[in-house]
Amino acid sequence: MQESHARVYAAIAAIPRGRVASYGAIAARAGLPGRARLVGKLLGETPEGMELPWHRVLRANGQVALPPGSRGFREQCRRLRAEGVEVKNGRVPLSRFGLDADLDRALWGLSA
Repeated sequence: MQESHARVYAAIAAIPRGRVASYGAIAARAGLPGRARLVGKLLGETPEGMELPWHRVLRANGQVALPPGSRGFREQCRRLRAEGVEVKNGRVPLSRFGLDADLDRALWGLSA
């Protein structure tokens, strides 16, 4: 496995329960800014036996990337809700559940 791929997987694995991150945020945390599509590709190619919280990775606007109504879409929404994450119409409010939500509130006083 390439070191850059290992960094992406580590960044995904580090998303805590009840939080989400965008593909782009994961790429940036892995030292690969602008490589959001690589993150999506690697999620689809997760090595056999590697357990990742894949359901915590969303589009930059908080939208679930899987086709609405698909089995994967329903499973992702179910898993997020089980962790206390609000999902409405396939979208999560990143201002409340994103990895940097607390930091944004502290810096800019953004309300939930």
